[in-house]
Amino acid sequence: MVDDEPQIVRALQINLKARGYEVHLAGTGTAALKVAAQHPPELVILDLGLPDFDGVDVIRGLRGWTEAPILVLSGRTDQTDKVEALDAGADDYVTKPFGIDELLARMRAVLRRSNLAQDEPVVTVGGIRVDLAAKRVTLETGEDIRLTPTEWHLLEVLVRHPGKLMAQRQLLTEVWGPGYENASGNLRFYMGQLRRKLEDDPARPKHLLTEPGMGYRFEP
Repeated sequence: MVDDEPQIVRALQINLKARGYEVHLAGTGTAALKVAAQHPPELVILDLGLPDFDGVDVIRGLRGWTEAPILVLSGRTDQTDKVEALDAGADDYVTKPFGIDELLARMRAVLRRSNLAQDEPVVTVGGIRVDLAAKRVTLETGEDIRLTPTEWHLLEVLVRHPGKLMAQRQLLTEVWGPGYENASGNLRFYMGQLRRKLEDDPARPKHLLTEPGMGYRFEP
């Protein structure tokens, strides 16, 4: 649950916990992305008006790696705000003030519609096995390939979107966070590191591809 209004947070937390939900809280966009990475969510309740950056950017950041349903809970009633949030990847939009029964019903509905996988996939890069659940990269022999946390995060974002062009700015925001949108040198360096560890011929990669001037693509 991502909201910076203490009264709403307290009321929702009490109601959700009483119904058996495990609740993790964040009061800013930065905290939301960090908490979500530490505790991968099955559902996100998100306010758009956050102290550090707009909730729509949180939606985009989450959508880089999770298909968990996102339910926006916001005081913004303008149609433009709703469309922007939904286009960014939100699944539903509830305006404040709201009734707890309606919110719970909307939560049940988006969870029913969710195609969130029960098991994290295993992806292969040539002869290398990437286990997203165990956060392990192994050779066919079973030997581990050691990745730094940043290398792993970048690889994870790419392999969760097979065949999809990932823009540089999107990758930088999702891996390094807000404020790094123009740090393209970081991206080039870590892509080079991943290719050296995972590609048979790092100079002619077959799986971790560069789309010049646009971004990067993972081809299984």
